[in-house]
Amino acid sequence: MILLAITPGLGFDRGRWKTVLQSGVDGFLLREKDLGTRELLDAARWCQDTAPEIELWVAGRLDVALAAGCGLHAPEVYPEVEPGLVRVSRPLHDESQWTSRSQADQLLVSPVFASPDKGEPWGPERLRRLLDGLPESGPRMLALGGVEPTNAPLIRHPHLAGIAGIRPFWIGDPGRAVAQFRS
Repeated sequence: MILLAITPGLGFDRGRWKTVLQSGVDGFLLREKDLGTRELLDAARWCQDTAPEIELWVAGRLDVALAAGCGLHAPEVYPEVEPGLVRVSRPLHDESQWTSRSQADQLLVSPVFASPDKGEPWGPERLRRLLDGLPESGPRMLALGGVEPTNAPLIRHPHLAGIAGIRPFWIGDPGRAVAQFRS
């Protein structure tokens, strides 16, 4: 199971970020809208130096993703990115988006469970219906939104590669959250 930690948007905190990077997560998504270009690029390079084995993504900044050599998470209204330019992650909020986003490298299905300010959740049944209808090949699918170690077993599926989250990794002990997700 792939575990992708998403930064909470509170700025670059080396100590806290290092704790999460070294907790056993597989990926790290920098979602820091208030950081300037230089600060975000420095943070991305610091992450790569601190945890080179962790897959790194930057939200909404193609320039930074290209300069750092990492993936781009293109938010909902982000323009299309030229194929092959950079690895691309996109949100998937509705089944109707599948056709236009199926060429991405990664899709974050969201929100799966109730999550603050994120709209009506998919729920396990709707998520399962989507995943059951997917072709064998395609983007890596991660569940996002309200996924905790206690409800993660409800969404296990062969087409679901893992989960993405903020709160499980930033509130409390991220190492414990990783261990619970993996058990």
